[in-house]
Amino acid sequence: MRRAVNMVLIGFVMLTGFGCAQNYYNVPKDTYEKKVRVLGVAPILVDAESDIRHPEKGAVVSLLKEANRKNEKELVALLKDTGSYFSVRLLDEDADQLFTGLGARRERRDDGGVIYNKYFYRPEALQGLGDRHKVDAVMIVTASGLTRQDKFYSSNLLSYLGGEYNFLTFSAQVLDRDGTVLWEYPNFRQRIISYPAFMALQYPDFDEAKANAANEVEVKFKTVAGIGRALAKSEESHLQPKASVSTLYRDLFDAMVSLMGSGRLSEPAKEKPAPSVAAPPAPAAPVVVAPTPVVQPPAAASAPAPVAPVAEQPLTIAPPATIQELPVK
Repeated sequence: MRRAVNMVLIGFVMLTGFGCAQNYYNVPKDTYEKKVRVLGVAPILVDAESDIRHPEKGAVVSLLKEANRKNEKELVALLKDTGSYFSVRLLDEDADQLFTGLGARRERRDDGGVIYNKYFYRPEALQGLGDRHKVDAVMIVTASGLTRQDKFYSSNLLSYLGGEYNFLTFSAQVLDRDGTVLWEYPNFRQRIISYPAFMALQYPDFDEAKANAANEVEVKFKTVAGIGRALAKSEESHLQPKASVSTLYRDLFDAMVSLMGSGRLSEPAKEKPAPSVAAPPAPAAPVVVAPTPVVQPPAAASAPAPVAPVAEQPLTIAPPATIQELPVK
């Protein structure tokens, strides 16, 4: 159900942008294309010190890191499939060491009513990362915890409970070697800004309240096993042979890549091969004309014997047959 809703939202965003060149980058698209030909994708990072309030936080972080490693190649495949880059590479780095080495600094933001965690990185660390892997820019995706106001409905949609809930969320940026943010998610260049949470860590237990005839609904944390099953629910990858991808991650990556466009505005002109010069034709062989043989006229045939004329017989025309008129039914 959630995947269907996400696909409808993505489709709506694409339809509203149909017929005009929607630019989701922080720079003109042609500038982005000239600057970023080779894109490096960092291993998905986890901010373990963020607002993850689950009582078994360590277990949740471990599950998240494991799921990142299993699914991040699908993001690379989706970016390659857009045709917007000459090359897209998954950087061979340790995610935890990279998070520390980049000097990531988190800032909780509320921009246009969208609450999210934005990250800032040391420019010299980004420069070194780009030099090590020979890439023009780096895409950094970070998972973190976030608490915000929301409302959850009961299974029959007749009741809901609003309040603060704890979520797992993802934010992303494409940065050049100087640390300039060229693109970001959540993306504020959408006509309708959409930033769904990756997973809710809490839920209101309407069924228990109903069973106990309670006036208050208790908000509970999901179990670690339940979180693991949600992350493990997968589908076949359409881009990687003999591979599967988590449904949650596929929804996330689809939302990100749909806000990056596809194809390049202009492809470099390919040199046309010089036209081949045809060799001069070989001289034609002389044509020998054979002498025309003399044909003797045939001897005159003897005249045929005269044929006696045949007397013509008068033609008799039969009267037309009577036509029977049938009544119209």
